[in-house]
Amino acid sequence: MKTISIGADFSETPVGRFPSDGPFSGERFREEFLKPALTENDKVTVKIDDAEGYGSSFLHEAFGGLVQKRYFSAADLKKKLVIGCVDTSYQIYHDLIWKYINEARPE
Repeated sequence: MKTISIGADFSETPVGRFPSDGPFSGERFREEFLKPALTENDKVTVKIDDAEGYGSSFLHEAFGGLVQKRYFSAADLKKKLVIGCVDTSYQIYHDLIWKYINEARPE
């Protein structure tokens, strides 16, 4: 099992969809952190409540992009991915992540 803390391992201020939006984009997080961890481990926990907040573009690209790019299906992610959220004020982000995963369509 692997744990990724977005705030500690990536950035306390993740923002944007693409690297052109800044160094802490959803695409970069997906490609450099999330995809490798999910490929190499049976279970991955992503702690989300240690960053300052998230824009929808970051969450959609990082998490929904896993399905859009055909790396994993939503069913695969339900088995492999745990979104860790202790702070109840971050529950909205937890819910959005699963919404983007479930609504994503492969390209």
